[in-house]
Amino acid sequence: MAVYDFDIGIIGGGAAGLTITSGAAQFGAKTLLIEKERVLGGDCLHYGCVPSKTLIRTANVYQLIKKAERFGLPGLDAKPVNYSDIAGRIKSVIEVIERFDSAERFCRLGAMVEFGDPAFIDEHSVRLNGKTYSARNWIIATGSSPDIPPIEGIDKTPYITNREIFSLDRLPATMIAIGGGPVSIELAQAFTRLGTRVTVVERGSQILGNEDRDLADELMHLLESEGIRFHLDTQVLSLKAEGTEKEVVIRKGVGSETLRADTILVAAGRTANLAGLGLEAISVKFDKKGLKVDRRLRTNHPHIFAAGDVTGSFLFTHAAGYEGGVVLRNAILRLPKKVDYTYLPWCTYTDPELASIGMNERRAQAAGIGYSVWTEEFRTNDRSLAEGEETGRIKMLLDKRARPIGVQILGPHAGELLSEWVAVMNSGAGLSKIASAIHPYPTLAEINKKAVTSFYADKIFSERVKKTLAFFFKLRGRACR
Repeated sequence: MAVYDFDIGIIGGGAAGLTITSGAAQFGAKTLLIEKERVLGGDCLHYGCVPSKTLIRTANVYQLIKKAERFGLPGLDAKPVNYSDIAGRIKSVIEVIERFDSAERFCRLGAMVEFGDPAFIDEHSVRLNGKTYSARNWIIATGSSPDIPPIEGIDKTPYITNREIFSLDRLPATMIAIGGGPVSIELAQAFTRLGTRVTVVERGSQILGNEDRDLADELMHLLESEGIRFHLDTQVLSLKAEGTEKEVVIRKGVGSETLRADTILVAAGRTANLAGLGLEAISVKFDKKGLKVDRRLRTNHPHIFAAGDVTGSFLFTHAAGYEGGVVLRNAILRLPKKVDYTYLPWCTYTDPELASIGMNERRAQAAGIGYSVWTEEFRTNDRSLAEGEETGRIKMLLDKRARPIGVQILGPHAGELLSEWVAVMNSGAGLSKIASAIHPYPTLAEINKKAVTSFYADKIFSERVKKTLAFFFKLRGRACR
């Protein structure tokens, strides 16, 4: 039997890699973690979730200051922002979390942490900083990076991605965001609220292409009211630097138009970080989306697993953490576990937020599943009105047996409100549990119960029920006509 330096080796210190490293070390496995950057935490901590949500919070507070009169307060003169101060706050939040994700912490758990660029030299060994490390099992969790589309002139035109945007030394006066996905839309709103004039260019017919059009369009119209300009069904033909400005030539239909801004944000998708790992030499299969894995997250080599963005499946930090747990079950505990994304939730952190779990109408129709739709508006929720939040609604999809197959929420704190549905749908509890549960008043979460009781109301208060009660209990019907 072959003897290896480590029981398990993990390449990549982001959400998936840290989950696996922590679990494996605490289970007693001799564990090696390799990270190419000089710090752990991955894209989420340094260039993604944490800095973006910190920025969004700052922008939302600034927006509230400008809207003070709506809440019966004296109008306030909101001074122009100093973006370097905002960048400083973002950095300070990252530094706090960074201490928890330190190499010293993982060493205390029992894992060795090395930094550098590893490359496989055989199926069980990598070469790193002039040394060879072998492991019985390897996990590739190297994440993803911004995908840079092949646009004419992009190689000669300065642009930024999510890696640079949180450390700018000044607030851009104007910005063109290429892409209409969550990253682009979240940042477009945040910078608009801080004072940047933002234009979004999206090649598809709607923003947030994975969402139902009705909710995506409603959100887009709200963003337009805040000042964001949108060009949908639009192709970017070329980029060019013109002094301090950049030119973006776009085509919609047969005509072309030139847009100008001092900053270009490229947020047109992600690409898996696989270059330089030596995967071709050991015949690990991958394509332009990422590594090819089975439902146990094994590559074509059963002892080499993958988790997180590098699989190209669901590019969310919580998905990476979940996949890390699946890998632990398979690689360390030897308990066969397959991934199941049926009720994977996600949220776009605009204001209002747009959160989803399970099927939406688009996916249900593609799967040929029959469904009914039940909605409730936030303008009928007392807490929402008290907080000045009237935009959005909850949309609940039920199958023919009245079981929830999906929920989408466009509204304040939608990501938090979705958690009730995460619990209900993953446990198979059914609608009756929400309908019979007591929700505190007044809360936004009451909208979940109201959507469910609206469904039951059609049945409970039907004409048939009324006639039955009248027959047995001599009820006499309406008192007011």
